[in-house]
Amino acid sequence: MSVSVRIPTPLRKLTGGADEVAIEGTNVGEIIENLEAAHPGLKERLCDDDGEIRRFVNVYVNDEDVRFLEGRGTVLKDGDEVSIVPAIAGGC
Repeated sequence: MSVSVRIPTPLRKLTGGADEVAIEGTNVGEIIENLEAAHPGLKERLCDDDGEIRRFVNVYVNDEDVRFLEGRGTVLKDGDEVSIVPAIAGGC
């Protein structure tokens, strides 16, 4: 099953400039593993040493934050859209 993964600008150098890639996978964890296989270096930017999604990286499936779903275990269906959004710190 293929889903569309939207790549944020800071990570596009790893996808050859592509802002969106099609990746096979049945859940978010598989998508991350398959993204790494297709575009080496992505996983270390998305996940910590334990393989969990980093605190400053938000992953959405069809506009739903996976932290409020099943995290890496969030099940995907064909045609879903996964968005990777790096958190932006701000302040004065």
